Amino acid sequence: MVTKQFTGSPEDADLRRADSLAREIFSDVANKWAFLIIEALGERTARFSELRDEVEGISHKMLTQNLRMLERYGLVERTVYPTVPPRVEYTLTEPGHGLRATVDTMCGWTHQYLGDIESARRRFDAGRDE
Repeated sequence: MVTKQFTGSPEDADLRRADSLAREIFSDVANKWAFLIIEALGERTARFSELRDEVEGISHKMLTQNLRMLERYGLVERTVYPTVPPRVEYTLTEPGHGLRATVDTMCGWTHQYLGDIESARRRFDAGRDE
């Protein structure tokens, strides 16, 4: 995978451009598992097993991949304690907390409009059956 390097140009921050760094970041971070992990971490530190239990439906593999990606982007900090077996904990970094504010807003939006969205889906699906 070739990762574009930030040059400070406006093109790097333009989500509409296919080759922008911002689009690459957005594409990686804006997925359901990343959002749910960020929401689960919130203001606390959690172990892998706690996150797996809290994010219902996530597989071991998907949790691992998303935690690594979030760590790569500097949104999650991983701390390994030299115990047997090793204890690993995850916590949000400052940029991770910044993204959490957006995730919280999206969760609030979902709760506010869930009924409207479900009604629209039913109307749409009923119209497709005709």
